[in-house]
Amino acid sequence: MPVHNKLVRDLIPQVIESTGKEFRTRILDEEEYKKELIIKLKEESEEYFAAESSKESLEELADMLEVIRALTVVHGATWEELEALREKKVEARGGFQERVYLIDVDDNA
Repeated sequence: MPVHNKLVRDLIPQVIESTGKEFRTRILDEEEYKKELIIKLKEESEEYFAAESSKESLEELADMLEVIRALTVVHGATWEELEALREKKVEARGGFQERVYLIDVDDNA
């Protein structure tokens, strides 16, 4: 039996069950959950970097977004609070739409 030992989406046990395969799961405590979400975000970002098409890239971005939503709650905030923080940063520093690439800064000026 292959060992996975990883956080999976909530409906994955039902998907596996529908194939007739046997499996084991457990519910993580808060600390384990936070740790596994961080691992999952890294895993999803690696899959994003390995994606070979826009469709695959968007799939991985959607997965990352789901993990970010869960991490937002773990850190004691709502999605709306995270979005407000994002908007505040855009107001203060801008976004990335203008494609500005900083080459260097003269610290002696």
